[in-house]
Parts: sequence; C-alpha cells; structure tokens
Amino acid sequence: MTTPDHPVEHHVLNPATEELLATIASTTAAEVDTAVVRAAAAQRTWSALAPADRARLLRRFAAAVDGEAEQLAHLEVQEAGHTLGNARWEAANVRDLLEYAAGGVERLAGRQIPVPGGLDITLLEPLGVIGVIAPWNFPMPIAAWGLAPALAAGNAVILKPAETTPLTALRLARLALNAGLPEHLLQVLPGAGDVTGNALVEHPGVAKIAFTGSTRVGKQIMAKCADRVKRLTLELGGKSPNIVFADADIEAAAAAAPMAFLDNAGQDCCARTRILVQRSAYDRFLELLAPAIESVVVGDPSDENTQMGPLISRAQLERVRSYVPEGSTVLSGKAPEGPGFWFPPTVLTGAHPDSPVATEEVFGPVAVVLPFEDEADAVRLANATEYGLAGSIWTRDVGRALRVSQSVQAGNLSVNSHSSVRYWTPFGGYRQSGLGRELGPDALAAFTETKNVFISTEV
Repeated sequence: MTTPDHPVEHHVLNPATEELLATIASTTAAEVDTAVVRAAAAQRTWSALAPADRARLLRRFAAAVDGEAEQLAHLEVQEAGHTLGNARWEAANVRDLLEYAAGGVERLAGRQIPVPGGLDITLLEPLGVIGVIAPWNFPMPIAAWGLAPALAAGNAVILKPAETTPLTALRLARLALNAGLPEHLLQVLPGAGDVTGNALVEHPGVAKIAFTGSTRVGKQIMAKCADRVKRLTLELGGKSPNIVFADADIEAAAAAAPMAFLDNAGQDCCARTRILVQRSAYDRFLELLAPAIESVVVGDPSDENTQMGPLISRAQLERVRSYVPEGSTVLSGKAPEGPGFWFPPTVLTGAHPDSPVATEEVFGPVAVVLPFEDEADAVRLANATEYGLAGSIWTRDVGRALRVSQSVQAGNLSVNSHSSVRYWTPFGGYRQSGLGRELGPDALAAFTETKNVFISTEV
C-alpha cells in the first residue's frame, strides 16, 4: 500500500504517441519536510541580498531560460502535447515573466501615511516559503506565474508540478541554479497531489499556497489552508462565454471562434466553450463556423503547421467523450487515428442550455452554440454558470461593449478578441473560478506581508 513515506513512480507519457518519456519518483511527505527546511534557510540568504542583486540574478535566470527556450519548447511538446508554436510562446512567457518580476524588485515599496504625533510607514516583507502547485495544461507559464513574483518579493519557492508534466519544471530549477540563485531557493518536488501536494499544503513552514487546477481540488486546499489561516491564491475552472451580437463583424467572430476553445485542445480554463449568438445572426454564424472548424489542423504537435494536438491522457479523453452523447447534432473536424489521445474539434448546436456540456467544464475541444434574443438575454446566459473566469464580447457598439462588460461576472473579458492573459495585467476569476489575482503590477505584493511602523516625533 502507498503511504506518504513510501514513494511511488510516475510514468510520463507523450500524449501524441503514448510512448514513455520518463519515470519520475514521487516525493514523500518526509522529503517535503526536508525541502521546506532547506527552503527556509535559502530564503533568509536570498532576502538579505540587496534588491539590485536579487533583480540581477532573476535577469540571469531569464537569460538562461531564453538560451534554452527551444529545448524547453520541445520538451513541452513531448510531455504535454502542445503544438510547437504554443510551446515556444510558453518558454518565452517564462522568460518575460522573470524579466517583468525582476523589474519590480527595486520598486516593491511601502507607503508613508500621514498621522499625528509622528511618522507612519509600511514595509512589504517576504512571507517566507511559498508552495506553488502547477497544473498539467500549461506547465511552464503557470509555474512561472507563481515562482517569478514570489522569488522577486524575496521568498523561496517549492514547486509541485502535475504528475503528468514534471519535466519542464525540473529543467527550470536547474536553470535557476546555473544562473546563480541560491541552492534550494527554487525546488521542484514531483509527486501525487494527495501525498506531495497535501504535505506541502499542510506544512506549517509553508506560508502561502498558489494553486492552479480544478475547482474541486481548490476547495479541498482552501479548507486545509483555512484550518491553518494560510494565505492562498486559487486559479480554478471556467466555462467562459463567447458572446456574438448581430451588429458584430460576423465573419471575423466566426473565424476567431474555433481557436478560442481549441487552443491546447480545449484544455484551457479560459476556453470560450459557450458560444452565444444573437438569434438574428445565428444561422449565418453557423454557416461560417462549420468550414472554420473543419479547417483546423489537428495532428503531430511537433509539426509547425499543426493547430491542435492531443489531450493529455486516456482518462481525459474518456472524460471528454462522455460529454458528447450519441446522436448529438455537431459540427466536427478531424483528428488522427491510432496511438495518442485524440479527439476532434466538436461543436454541439442542439444542446440544452442547462445540459452538462453547456454548464460544466469539459476541458477538451468541445463547445456549444446557443442563441439569445437581446442584450439582457445574453447577459443572463453568460452568467448562468458557477464560474466566472473569462469571456469575449463581439459587437461594433462601444456602449454595448461597456454595458455587457460591466454585467458579465468574470475576471477577464475581451472585446472583439479572445485574449485573456497578459503578464502586465491582473488575472483571476469570480465565484468558483478562483480567489485572488495573479500577474500584473501587483503580483509581487501578493507574496508579501504588510508591516506598519509608527515612529513618534514627540519629545
């Protein structure tokens, strides 16, 4: 029987071929404890450095990532099934996040607050050891969302990657060490969530957890953190709407709709899997959407021309299949046959608005198209879900764009676009899509404690 102190091994498979890439030992609870002790010692050394020196080392880390960007991208293609173009963007995003965070080290300032009788200042101090639990859908960039600002704010980081995608995380830790960051400042602990992740969440020496993953697991982590009053950032699930009004550029909206939910084979919490189209434009939109779906190139993710790769695992493949009942009315593309976890691009046109495929996060290349009558109906449908992460609004009416943006309950909205994530701007969700914000100008502050100091000037 597997126990927290009896490790198991995890097989890392190439999801496009099902070939074995590596066998990685799972970190035990005892090893987590050792890692936390080492991280705490490294953090004291790191936070004692002058801000300029910490920034310089983070820039060296960014340069090391840039120097191995192509190798990291190909490793991501192999372990996660990402298309090569996406993987190259992800490696570059890690570099950019480190550069951006480095720029904030010397600007992480407190405030001077006017008070009677003296001077009052606030200090932003590092929390200590941060646990970052990264998902398998975007292993590199989402790991960097946590580790880059946490390190920049003066903390140590213990990163637990997903069992299926630990290889790029391990490579990043080696690059950090090679760049001159203190030993044990950034540690990667592969392992199962219920052993390694649980030990990290429950450890009293870990000051904060930054978790990205399912809402179900996020709730479990939140409960455990609550028992210890431990700080927490949660980036969870989504069921994002793509709202297309009749006054929009329908051709542009239909052309953009496929990759708004097919990027990373739909394994994206921001995927616009609920396509809401105003009834007067509904038929025309479907006419344009059908060939756009059929034209998506699904295949070998290492091929430069591929637009969509495989799902991450057989379990995920079976889960996605369960959302498309036999006899469904669909628009569908093609996917390879044979080895690999392939599912074709799929759009359901006859789904009920309350059906599981229209309300639950599928996390695969499946979307539904639903008609709406007017602006109020569009907002009602957009908000008819427990999630609130992202969404898109297609219209030529600026006033409508602003009204709907204010009414849709989501943390990240785009008008006439499907862009959700920029490292310059905050990212996070409403409701059961998460807690807190990552990225943007305030990212470093989220990994600090505010200390207030009053200095009396009275004699």
